[in-house]
Amino acid sequence: MRFSKPKLLQYFHTFAHQHKIVVLIFAIASLLLSSGLIIFALLYQKPKIQTVPQSNSTEKTSVALTAPKFFSPLTGIEVADMAATTKQVRAIMIENSPDARPQSGIKDAGIVFEAIAEGGITRFLCLYQETRPGLIGPVRSLRPYYVDWLAPFDASVSHVGGSLNALNEIRNGTYKDIDQFFNGGFYWRATDRYAPHNVYTSSDKLDELNNKKGYTTSNFTGFPRKAEGPSTAPNVTKINIDISYSLFNVHYDYNPATNSYNRSEGGQGHSDREAGAISPKTVIVMKVPMHRGFEDGYREQMDTIGNGQAFVFQDGTVTEVGWSKPTRKAQITFKDGAGNIVPLNPGQTWISIITPTKGVTWR
Repeated sequence: MRFSKPKLLQYFHTFAHQHKIVVLIFAIASLLLSSGLIIFALLYQKPKIQTVPQSNSTEKTSVALTAPKFFSPLTGIEVADMAATTKQVRAIMIENSPDARPQSGIKDAGIVFEAIAEGGITRFLCLYQETRPGLIGPVRSLRPYYVDWLAPFDASVSHVGGSLNALNEIRNGTYKDIDQFFNGGFYWRATDRYAPHNVYTSSDKLDELNNKKGYTTSNFTGFPRKAEGPSTAPNVTKINIDISYSLFNVHYDYNPATNSYNRSEGGQGHSDREAGAISPKTVIVMKVPMHRGFEDGYREQMDTIGNGQAFVFQDGTVTEVGWSKPTRKAQITFKDGAGNIVPLNPGQTWISIITPTKGVTWR
């Protein structure tokens, strides 16, 4: 069927008129469809993939972790690892007569007990754990009250013999005894001093001897320690300790720059021959009853088991305390008037023992 041009146009007009509703619907549908596609495209976006930059082969990812800290139970000073906290404690008897001065190794001692050994002459019990001085001495003989003070530290004990009661105790099989009498190869006599003021040893020698005997660790409770906190207004800068007589009486000058106490005895600065001036962080004065008793002759005896008065000097101040030691192997405790244990500064602690008739003064 063929249409002429006028008829063809008339046909389309007629079709459009008859189907205008369909066309309108189609147009609206097309519009909605296109709008929907646009909205869908806007609302739905392909998720972005976040990539983690790859480190160069020479770079390492660091994670912030808090490393554990370890502290010496003897001094409260931080040490390298857990093994250092159980390292064998070495107790060494060191002479303090004028012929023995200056001594070697005492500046590095963690704790020093100072007491009269005989005739007003004082002697030192020096305890070491993390420190290892090269030269130590002169080494001298033992007394029973020094045994009482070293017993709580589970220490090996270096000495050159001792009084009868001291030897009976230290040789009863419950101590780590490394007496020079039976271990002469680990000690020697110096040629620049005369006997009996010339027996020396070293950290290397004592480590070798302790290892040989199987004395490699110490299990003990030390003195409680605190964070160091020097006073902003120190009120005790000079200490005088009347131990026996002028050659052995002790004086300390507080040094606020180092928060320590510069030690003098016999009117002169007290120095370690190799390491220089001695300046403990904490000074303690204990009053302990003393009397004469018979052993292998009449000797000084001290009532170390019990309690008494003491003074703790640290941070430029003083605290009057009571000391207590219920048994030989129990650790000494220091408590203030309220019954609280007084913690000590980390570092060297020097404990001077005086009789109740002697005194300590400060200003």
